[in-house]
Amino acid sequence: MRRRTALVVASAGLATACAASVVAVALPEEKASAATVEVTHVPEPQQQPQQAATEQPQEQPKQEQQEAAASRSEQRSDLSAATRATSPSAVKELARDLVPAAQFAAFSSIISHESGWNVKATNASSGAYGLAQALPGSKMASVGADWKTNPATQIKWALKYMNDRYGSPNAAWAFWQTHHWY
Repeated sequence: MRRRTALVVASAGLATACAASVVAVALPEEKASAATVEVTHVPEPQQQPQQAATEQPQEQPKQEQQEAAASRSEQRSDLSAATRATSPSAVKELARDLVPAAQFAAFSSIISHESGWNVKATNASSGAYGLAQALPGSKMASVGADWKTNPATQIKWALKYMNDRYGSPNAAWAFWQTHHWY
């Protein structure tokens, strides 16, 4: 069992706002062999220019403060969603939405063997890249410019490849079982 501890490091921003970096550390118990460190960075808000001496003091109106806080909160949500979206389980769930149900088991078997559902999987000897181990990986640009990091783009390309070359993921899996490649 692991204990979780959070360390918050804050840096001063505007008078009423601050940006924080949160470091969550999983501390291992006696028999655990490694600790997990997760770091989330939140950028500091940009400084506002100095106001003239005749103007109001340098305080943001309450509505602007709330909007700035909401914006920082959205940035943190987007960052953590992006991180979760590339985990193998999240990518597999995304594939369930994109691949026809009758073809999903075969599609999943191929992707599991080829990349283990790792969006950034790279074959050191051939250079094949991504979930479907496209060679070269840049082939996936035909579906989207974000092919290096977007699991949806890679899933769409892999499904198109299996349909174009074999007729379906089921037929691609039958070929894979015989040849151990597709």
